[in-house]
Amino acid sequence: MSSDNGPGDGGAEEPPPEQLALIRESVRGADVPRAKPRTWRGAALAKDRPVARVLVDKGVLHLDRYFDYAVPEELDADAQPGVRVRVRFGAGRHRVRDGRREGGGLIDGYLIERRDESDYAGPLAALAQVVSPEPVLGEELLGLARAVADRYAGSLADVLQLAVPPRSARAEKRASPEPLPAPPAPEAGIWARYEHGPAFLDALASGGSPRAVWNALPGPQWSEEIARAVAATLASGRGALVVVPDGRTAARVDAALTGLLGTGRHALLTADAGPEKRYAQWLAVRRGSVRAVVGTRAAMFAPVRDLGLVVVWDDGDDSHSEQHAPQPHARDVLLLRASLDKCAFLVGSWSCTVEAAQLVESGWARPLTAGRDQVRRTAPLVRTVGDTDLARDEAARAARLPSLAWQAVREGLRTGPVLVQVPRRGYVPRLACAQCRAPARCAHCAGPLQAQDAGALRCEWCGRQEHSWHCPECGGFRLRAQVVGARRTAEELGRAFPAVPVRTSGREHVLDTVPDAPALVVSTPGAEPVAEGGYAAALLLDGWAMLGRPDLRSGEDALRRWIGAAALVRPQGEGGTVVVVAEPTLRPVQALVRWDPVGFAVRELAERAELGFPPVSRMAAVSGTAEAVAEFLAAVDSPPDAEVLGPVPLPPTLPGRPRRPGAPPPGEQWERALIRVPPGSGSALAAALKTAQAARMARGGGEPVRVRIDPPDIG
Repeated sequence: MSSDNGPGDGGAEEPPPEQLALIRESVRGADVPRAKPRTWRGAALAKDRPVARVLVDKGVLHLDRYFDYAVPEELDADAQPGVRVRVRFGAGRHRVRDGRREGGGLIDGYLIERRDESDYAGPLAALAQVVSPEPVLGEELLGLARAVADRYAGSLADVLQLAVPPRSARAEKRASPEPLPAPPAPEAGIWARYEHGPAFLDALASGGSPRAVWNALPGPQWSEEIARAVAATLASGRGALVVVPDGRTAARVDAALTGLLGTGRHALLTADAGPEKRYAQWLAVRRGSVRAVVGTRAAMFAPVRDLGLVVVWDDGDDSHSEQHAPQPHARDVLLLRASLDKCAFLVGSWSCTVEAAQLVESGWARPLTAGRDQVRRTAPLVRTVGDTDLARDEAARAARLPSLAWQAVREGLRTGPVLVQVPRRGYVPRLACAQCRAPARCAHCAGPLQAQDAGALRCEWCGRQEHSWHCPECGGFRLRAQVVGARRTAEELGRAFPAVPVRTSGREHVLDTVPDAPALVVSTPGAEPVAEGGYAAALLLDGWAMLGRPDLRSGEDALRRWIGAAALVRPQGEGGTVVVVAEPTLRPVQALVRWDPVGFAVRELAERAELGFPPVSRMAAVSGTAEAVAEFLAAVDSPPDAEVLGPVPLPPTLPGRPRRPGAPPPGEQWERALIRVPPGSGSALAAALKTAQAARMARGGGEPVRVRIDPPDIG
């Protein structure tokens, strides 16, 4: 109740209820005025550090700063740095009463620090409410969020929406368990299969901070290897954080950690747990009750105390790229954490991304691989079927499957399940040389070429037309679309093998495991279930569909998905066979046959460095209407070495279809421009884009412009 509210008029015919009369009498006799929580009008301020610096939860760039508020005395105890608060935001200078700014809408925020004085000379509004006395935003998390916001030209409030889960009052009321003592250091175990595996574990157990790029051997043992690395870190008295692509993968690491360390030593942070349980687990980590975390991409911000190790598994998976602003990538966030916290870093996969190869090439990390003899003992036999084989194969023309594939399926079904990998729907063909299959690229910027309706070639990056293309590899002049063949279906395989059960795993229904019994398992890439004892064989069909995607990473991504499926097959010594339907002369296919993803990534990195492609260069995508993009590019104070490619039209969003992140709304025509800078200028480019976007938002009006740093799909 406000101090200037008068007593009741007493005009009622009957006397007021006894309790109401007592309340009114207590208010009249109070020495200190009672204040309305929304304004705290007339309330005394805190005697010590009466100014609170607050980050308001408005994810707009021109408000990406702190605002000062007065701290009422009654909120002094709870208004501590890191807590959630509510404040009045948006009141003008003319709305001042008794030296206190009033008005504006209530908005959530975080209390960053308490100060004796404010840098703002005018009257301050008061904190409206301390939502919870639980400090959820520590200095380390705040520093990481600020670094991520600067890296991706975003706002701190947007990053904190990703980093701090929604509040659950019931979870906050429950006490977290007492932390368990540090476990003993584990034995090297299966890490002995790698040349420097035992030394890596010893460094973690002794409190060191090694940084490694780990090329995991095929098979299901990778989760146990991660568990041993986490256990070695916990043995040194430090915490560990593991980020994986999806819930199925997180469950495997969770089971491996539970089997090695028991329960109570780690937390599982995934969306499947539900908001309350997930927040309770997050609080246990924040309070120091749990020192190890396993989770999907949102767990990259988990506030692990005394962080000693960060691990990212399969960093090439699309799920590691956040779709909400400012769209950070889990690998890059963990790289920032390793630098800020000076902790160990481990990026692992059956394959190897170009970004991981760059970490080794630059000397920032060391390779963690097995010898070639060990790789040959654990990898399956890989056989290829190309266009020449298909042309000579009568069975392939009649049944759309080559004879070699039928033979591999028939032999594999005698001893166990057979995996059939079929590309997803929606792959778009790109152009390549009809003779050597080298991708057709622009002579100006090396972007991918596409065929227009009139038959002319146009670059998808810079928009220039190519009238006299010829292949720089073989000199050929003819082009072809790189996707051939139709989708293989489970029904066709069921007709061919009527006595064998057929299981499917894909977007609608993803299987986790399948029994060790003869069966055909048809799966899309990334949804392959794990077979008990491993698959007897695997077919990788329609290789052109993945290799022919109009994307810079098509070869790298195809190899990663092939190896991810082939790694689930039994070793060659146990009869494991993989058949890939793709041209055997192509580099990704050769890397699969040799089981050499690291060599492929190193060669790909060298070519990208020569052409100025990411990750050697830094890129930003600016998309919107043609007028908005042109206006924005004119306002950006880009670094002197920046190069603008485009703009070019974006494919329209069809009505009734789901809108992809960054795609135009249905019915609108957008364009996209790419801004490329060499190494060392990425921070300057991000700062320039953020400044231009903030100025545009502050002016208001105009068409929206989307900015994304290091987009994963640049064509």
